[in-house]
Amino acid sequence: MKPDAVILGIESSCDETAAAVLRADGTILAEAVFSQQQEHAAFGGVVPEIAARAHLQHLPGLVAKVMHQAGMGYAGLNAVAATAGPGLIGGLIVGASFAKGVALAHGLPFLAINHLEAHALTVRLPGLMPDGPPGFPYLLLLLSGGHCQCVLVEGLGEYRRLGSTLDDAVGEAFDKAAKLLGLPWPGGPHLERLAAGGDPALIALPRPLLGRPGCDFSFSGLKTAVARTVALGQSRPADIAASFQAAVAAVLADRAAHALDMAPQVTGLVVAGGVAANGAVRAALGRLAKARGLPMLAPPLSYCTDNAVMVAWAGFERLRHGLVDPLSHNPRPRWPL
Repeated sequence: MKPDAVILGIESSCDETAAAVLRADGTILAEAVFSQQQEHAAFGGVVPEIAARAHLQHLPGLVAKVMHQAGMGYAGLNAVAATAGPGLIGGLIVGASFAKGVALAHGLPFLAINHLEAHALTVRLPGLMPDGPPGFPYLLLLLSGGHCQCVLVEGLGEYRRLGSTLDDAVGEAFDKAAKLLGLPWPGGPHLERLAAGGDPALIALPRPLLGRPGCDFSFSGLKTAVARTVALGQSRPADIAASFQAAVAAVLADRAAHALDMAPQVTGLVVAGGVAANGAVRAALGRLAKARGLPMLAPPLSYCTDNAVMVAWAGFERLRHGLVDPLSHNPRPRWPL
């Protein structure tokens, strides 16, 4: 593929509308994200119908904006990539349909992107990692509001799930703990800020599955323990937040350690998804990777959360292998790796 090839990427799987224009050499020509936090905050979580309507309202303007910033017309594109799952079906339909319309109107290839695959491949974007992209295979720890998985990434389209959550995803656990502490939605960033003023060793919260064989996760018991601690009214919210965050970080590091034991051939530990932006989680996983003599690779904070740059890059990875999708491709609310 020519290094000056260009893809338009579109992301609309949940509550962030995003578009980006990316060149094959890793140059981000333009990107824009519209966050819907204000629309959903009053409800304490994402309302699918509101999210779909917001995507429909803002996506055309965002795409026009990034194309203008990139200084090019649609004829200058080599393909259009859009998230086609997993996610909220209304938003997926909006983004994928818009991308199909552009592809059809301008005779461009359409690339239906798995949102999880886009997270998995983000660290391979040229120029993103200081020491270059990791080689296959690597261990992916995918941490977000909807997913918590240990995945062995052996190549494009070659993913082996080693473990996943038995109940709540880790981002969901952060949001629920934050709500118990009276913090606004989305709770993860607010809880991290509150935890900075607390003592992480003061409250003995459980560490579910710590030391158990395998690398599955469980957070429902930890969430219940936080609820009981809050109800007692004897602890400072900052100490509860810090202790909760420390427990989560310890569990994630332990589960990742077991996953590394299951896949000793990996070249590095990759962390992606919104929770990968948490400082305590990054620090714990960084210590684990260092102890194993492996690099710990995490995208910059802006590319941990949902974005269109990762969608466009996953499009390049697929286009390079000739994996083009028909315009009849249907979005999938459930689409495991």
